[in-house]
Amino acid sequence: MIGILGGMGTQAGLDFCNKLAKLNRGKSDQKYPLFLLYNKSNIPDRKQNLKKYSKVLKSLVAGCKFLQKNKCKFISIPCNTAHYWYEDLKRIIEVPILNMPKIVYENASKNCSKGSKIGLLATETTINTGVYKRYFDKQYDLISPQKKIQIENVNRSIKLVKMGKTKEAEKAIKPAINYLLKKKCKKIILGCTELPIAIFAYKSFKKAKKSKIFMDPNLILAEASLKRY
Repeated sequence: MIGILGGMGTQAGLDFCNKLAKLNRGKSDQKYPLFLLYNKSNIPDRKQNLKKYSKVLKSLVAGCKFLQKNKCKFISIPCNTAHYWYEDLKRIIEVPILNMPKIVYENASKNCSKGSKIGLLATETTINTGVYKRYFDKQYDLISPQKKIQIENVNRSIKLVKMGKTKEAEKAIKPAINYLLKKKCKKIILGCTELPIAIFAYKSFKKAKKSKIFMDPNLILAEASLKRY
């Protein structure tokens, strides 16, 4: 059984479960994968508690132990920023925990030549903690939007998804995507699990979708989870 530690945010956890189901459409109920979602929405805010490392870690450990206790063979965490605590979680928890940023990097290395420009749309916390930088800096030029675009477009889009306003979120993120496209990024990592919801909920970005420019960590993690399952 796949263990899923969700609640960071709730929409992202549900999106991950939906992708698991869509990737493995069964001809009957019994053909779908067994998974357990723990929507632990009371995990302290990762941005506000970054300096209180142990406070967030304690809550993440409790969530993982719940899934471990319920016989999950491994754990997937559909939250990019939470992987700042990955090494300690891996050390404490007995069952394997999939490493989302590393899996995204491995996916990129199969599809992008070395030295390519890769865009990263994420929270400032994900960017500043270097959960993607530690992998991508080895071979790629990782580019994030300017501060003004980060605040007015990326942060706003993420907030709107959390509020359930996906149509408004889609409009808000467009300038950030255009900025990275002008920088000639070969791929754009949607490094906050709310962003794929904003971008893929509606029919815009048709050309970009066809070019497969977007890398959706939630989708990539779901594919890796099914392979391990």
